[in-house]
Amino acid sequence: MTFTIRTLEPADRHQWDALWRGYLDFYKTTIPDSVTDLTWQRLLDPEAPILGFCAARDDGKILGIVHYLFHPVTWAAGPRCYLEDLFTLPEARGKGVGRALIQAVYDAADKRGADQVYWLTLEFNATARALYDRVAKATPFIKYRR
Repeated sequence: MTFTIRTLEPADRHQWDALWRGYLDFYKTTIPDSVTDLTWQRLLDPEAPILGFCAARDDGKILGIVHYLFHPVTWAAGPRCYLEDLFTLPEARGKGVGRALIQAVYDAADKRGADQVYWLTLEFNATARALYDRVAKATPFIKYRR
């Protein structure tokens, strides 16, 4: 499967939206359309803190998306990079798309001087975890939230 990793562009909205909805469906969640619209606006705004890439075939079909952001931390001088969302079309899984999107985030983090790239996934997400176990190291941290 041949594809290119690139930043998201305004013309990608329709395809991004389908992948975004698939991602939300996978996690059995919904968010208001206004939040989806705001997320898309942030992804395209060079001044916004949320960034994104897509994996696109030569014919323009988008196979996967990733969103990430940088933030300061108290434990390092440089920023940390949080990979917030990663989703690929079912037919793109196991073909290097997810790995390439993660690598694009790694490269962006290296350029920004981030000492870590980290993300969360659900324990039952075995397909994704098989990839994650090859490209990163699981930590012993447990997430708490209010």
